[in-house]
Amino acid sequence: MAVSESRDAGGLLVLSRAEVERLLDLDALLEELVAAFREVSAGRVSVPPRVAASSGHGLLAVMPGYVPGLGLESKLVSVFPGNHARGLPSHQALIVLFEEETGRPLALMDGTYITAVRTAGSSALSARLLARDDARVLAILGAGVQGRAHLEALTRVRDFHEVRVASRTREHAEALASTDPRARAMCSFEDAVRGADVVCCCTDAATPVLRYEWLAPGTHVTSVGANQGGPELDRETVIRGSLFVESRQAFSPPPAGCAELQGLDPATATELGEVLAGAGPGRRSPEEVTVFKSVGHAGEDAAAAHLVYERALREGAGRRIAVS
Repeated sequence: MAVSESRDAGGLLVLSRAEVERLLDLDALLEELVAAFREVSAGRVSVPPRVAASSGHGLLAVMPGYVPGLGLESKLVSVFPGNHARGLPSHQALIVLFEEETGRPLALMDGTYITAVRTAGSSALSARLLARDDARVLAILGAGVQGRAHLEALTRVRDFHEVRVASRTREHAEALASTDPRARAMCSFEDAVRGADVVCCCTDAATPVLRYEWLAPGTHVTSVGANQGGPELDRETVIRGSLFVESRQAFSPPPAGCAELQGLDPATATELGEVLAGAGPGRRSPEEVTVFKSVGHAGEDAAAAHLVYERALREGAGRRIAVS
């Protein structure tokens, strides 16, 4: 089916989780995120602060956004940390993509996989920009969905010779480590972090899982932990490291922002898009500790959904349903 014919086809294109997984290419996503972050820092996007409703067990957040060239979308994402005990993902999501000229709904797609992969992709992009060129040891703290996604994404941007995996549950660390011949499970977060060149914090912990004193000079740290609990990073790491964010919205109170940055001056951070555009400094010395604190941004969802939709049209994937 030709792309032009697909675009004119009636109804809403619906894409399942399996289809989204097949259609979303991680290498292409990294380049799409470059474009999205450039637009964010240039002030050309429309992304209001995230809002959420709480059920007492978790929250349901709404993340609308428009990025020129990538699309107009909105994501509904639920964050229920207790789901791990039920064998369910803590984050579950749907994304709707709209035509930017008319507002016509174009596609409804699974957002659970997109949320995991675009989050890890943003961490990988931060490592590509900020980690030392000679970084060889990767530590992943947390062995759930995000730990697995980070293992796949980070190993695409640096030639790691050793991967250390730590989790509050040893069996989970061993299971993730078994998926990569370079990886091994560690006994503690501290054991994983000491001597690592890149540290990825991928937990839903309500108290810090990392201490600044464990970090070697020149380490790059990423943190994507949930923003509705306490901080995943200790205060010293955030204050003493050179801080980078997707957007300075990260300094807003949760759920729009994250716990670690409350009370800090947004001017202390550099956006990834500023580094990409040469408008802000990246790594300034081999000894500098760099910290990327991710809170999640609708521009990332737009980038991923755009890739999925365009490829779905090319391949005739998904199914059409009537919406009026």
